[in-house]
Amino acid sequence: MADETRQSAKIEPLRKAHPCPECNTPSQREHYPFCSNRCREVDLSRWLNGSYAIPVAEDETKAEYPDEN
Repeated sequence: MADETRQSAKIEPLRKAHPCPECNTPSQREHYPFCSNRCREVDLSRWLNGSYAIPVAEDETKAEYPDEN
């Protein structure tokens, strides 16, 4: 009886598969949001090499903040 219940139960994944940010193939649960360890390491390498950067104002006192009037 337990085997019948297990086979008939429809299990939804915790997350829907999204396209991999590197190669656009469906993501895998083990490597989320990437499809493989290779794509994950390519992205990490870009961060470590400085290809991705968060823009910073040269002088914080002159920075413009859109929320402040």
